[in-house]
Amino acid sequence: MTRPASITPRAQVLRGDFLKGWGIPAFRGAGPLLGLVLWLASTGEVEAAKIGDLAQVRWTDQAIRFITLADPAVRYACLGTVLLGVSCGLLGSFLVVRRMALLGDALSHAVLPGVALGFLWNLQKDPLVIFVGALAAGLAGAASVALITRTTRLKEDTALGMVLATFFGAGLCLMSMFQRLPTGNKSGIDTFLFGQAAALGPGDVGLMATVAGLVVVTLALGYKEFLLVSFDPGFARVLSLPTRGLERLLLLLLAFAVVSALQAVGVVLVSAMLIIPAATASLLTDRFHRMLAWSAAIGALSGLAGAFLSFLGTRLPTGPFMVLSAGVLFGLALVFAPGRGLLPRWLRQRSNRDRVARENTLKAIYQVLEAGGFTSESVPLEALAARRRVAVSEARSETRSLVVAGFATVVGDAVLLTPSGWQRACAIVRNHRLWELYLTHAASIAPDHVHDDAEKIEHVLGEATVRELERKLPKIDVDPHGRPIPSIPVPAAVPRSGGGAGERPVGYGGRRP
Repeated sequence: MTRPASITPRAQVLRGDFLKGWGIPAFRGAGPLLGLVLWLASTGEVEAAKIGDLAQVRWTDQAIRFITLADPAVRYACLGTVLLGVSCGLLGSFLVVRRMALLGDALSHAVLPGVALGFLWNLQKDPLVIFVGALAAGLAGAASVALITRTTRLKEDTALGMVLATFFGAGLCLMSMFQRLPTGNKSGIDTFLFGQAAALGPGDVGLMATVAGLVVVTLALGYKEFLLVSFDPGFARVLSLPTRGLERLLLLLLAFAVVSALQAVGVVLVSAMLIIPAATASLLTDRFHRMLAWSAAIGALSGLAGAFLSFLGTRLPTGPFMVLSAGVLFGLALVFAPGRGLLPRWLRQRSNRDRVARENTLKAIYQVLEAGGFTSESVPLEALAARRRVAVSEARSETRSLVVAGFATVVGDAVLLTPSGWQRACAIVRNHRLWELYLTHAASIAPDHVHDDAEKIEHVLGEATVRELERKLPKIDVDPHGRPIPSIPVPAAVPRSGGGAGERPVGYGGRRP
């Protein structure tokens, strides 16, 4: 039964004619809404057009039709793409961490001859027969790679490329031959190249569910063993784990996932569904169990998005849209991921540059005050600019940054440190001079060679490291150049006088560490 030429207006929907237009009983006595609920809950099959088979339909109408799951084909497509996204996402995580992405690509292309031979078995698209044929071809391809690498000097990547091209070429030849048969164009075998979720039936979804369940159960039961074999195979062998058997089991699960996903995503692009969700998940977390969860969720979301986008047009392949959706999610993670995203990293780097610039300005203000014997509360901008070796206008800009951070105030052409600014200035100078003292004392480096290193390390020394340096150094009153090492005061007021080696300036509540 075909869909009406255009969707009914709102008045017809309220009368219940909308349900009739889709071939759904209106159930007038109970109202159109009750009729729709009862129909969706029923187990009977409703004959409807497949995804993308309808022409001259507005994309908004198609979107509503997809969201309401009005057709069995839509329900099969959604369920199938979610299942393949989960299975491919879980297994793809192991491929990514083991740097075996090319194996998934070779395996996906190697199954094509098996798909063609499975169709040749009874000249129709039998999901189980095609699954068996594709699985046999995939395992034969993996065995060929192992044989080539063990019996020749060729590397694994070379063997994978050879097997990929050879098996894929053989599959294309067989499929072109089948297209010339009387039933070739009607078989739907061509959908295995780029995928078409509309072609999924109950048998395909059942096969996907079986494979997804097998993958989830196997990985859950052997998670620790698979994790150890993937990250430290040498230690796994020391523990007498069957590493070769676990690797073969993982390869078998991978073949299952690839073959079950062919109908929806296609031979050409199934490897992308193995790699892109896992690569995206690796940007979102550093823990492998969380990576598995993220990868499965991203794979399922990409599958749904691909099915939805392919439903909006006429005969659009599902596989490319699934891969594009996964690529968009990867791009978003690449830019916005909290830990490794480009934008957060740029913001952190910018924040660190601003912090280092403020700390260098604070250190310069301290040094100017120190050169004057701490007899003044303020530092003229000209003196600060001379110390920083910059123009007065740039020094003024640097002091404005201190004011915004709450470290200083500006009065006329002079800058005064706030208590928190003075505390931070003392901490930076102390870090610098302690590190110089440590290098000359522990590493026996000449005093005139330690300044540049201390300029870098002063901004990253933590409190625990500073305390450790203080315990290791026998004397922390002066640095290798004879300059006093300040204490870190508790901010209370602006300094007014005094301040010798290890002493706090008058007016600052503090004590020697």
